[in-house]
Amino acid sequence: MLRYACLRVLGAIPTLLLVIAIAFLMVHAAPGGPFDSERVLPPDIAANIERAYHLDEPLSQQFFRYLQGLVQGDLGPSFRYRDYRVSDIIGDAFPQSMRLGALSMLLAFVVGVSLGIAAALRKNTLFDRLISGVAMIGISVPIFVVAPLMVLVFAVLLDWLPASFASGNGASRFILPVIALALPQIAYITRLTRASLIEVLQSDYIRTARAQGLKSASIIRYHAIKPAMLPLLSYLGPAIAAVLTGSVVVEQVFGIPGVGQFFISGAVNRDYTLALGITIFYAAIVIALNLVVDLLYGYLDPRTRAR
Repeated sequence: MLRYACLRVLGAIPTLLLVIAIAFLMVHAAPGGPFDSERVLPPDIAANIERAYHLDEPLSQQFFRYLQGLVQGDLGPSFRYRDYRVSDIIGDAFPQSMRLGALSMLLAFVVGVSLGIAAALRKNTLFDRLISGVAMIGISVPIFVVAPLMVLVFAVLLDWLPASFASGNGASRFILPVIALALPQIAYITRLTRASLIEVLQSDYIRTARAQGLKSASIIRYHAIKPAMLPLLSYLGPAIAAVLTGSVVVEQVFGIPGVGQFFISGAVNRDYTLALGITIFYAAIVIALNLVVDLLYGYLDPRTRAR
């Protein structure tokens, strides 16, 4: 198991370096610059500003300078928010994003697994077809459509919940954002749980257990649920990645002061270090979570370590 874990960790390092290099090149390839404005600066002032932020150096030199800062945990200064480091901005905003993502994943996991199990146990019935159809709709409709519709219906027309994070207080202001972010994941987890459990229930050892007279409830609880959850475990990494990237849209729609708002601001204002720092931060989280899922999968399924 230790050898398997070491190989996974070593394999994650080149992936992160590749993400950093691609993100750095894409950010600097965007037209314009962080100090472009309607008011044209005198050439000597513009040159002094670029020199102060090392923007006058060759791109390769800027990249290696940025890597040196990353090794020390420094994501650089923000060009837009003066006197703020990117790491400070992320540190202040991430708790809101983390709270939103954690609540959404918890809701998606509980509801999705419950619906998936219920649909699998009623395979090919009207209930199963209804759940599968609703799940397909949840997968097909993107978050940037669902979130504004939820605001229109539940906040504007019905006036049940606050339309934005700032206009509400307490837990009520999280209800719409959490549900909007969780809906696509509920659909995916429902379909994945249903398909996995149906496959497990058709296995030879399940038929043997039934032939020995074990009750259906005991078979499902003690013999079918655990192996049916293994594909779901492997999906948790991409699911959390989808929640993180989806939160950018949800935070913008509901006005949540999370990392997503600063990412949009950094991209629009060509704040190189802010947009790049948040991209790398998200990528590191996704790679780390996938690494944890791989290790858990290897622990639960020894065949994975053998391969």
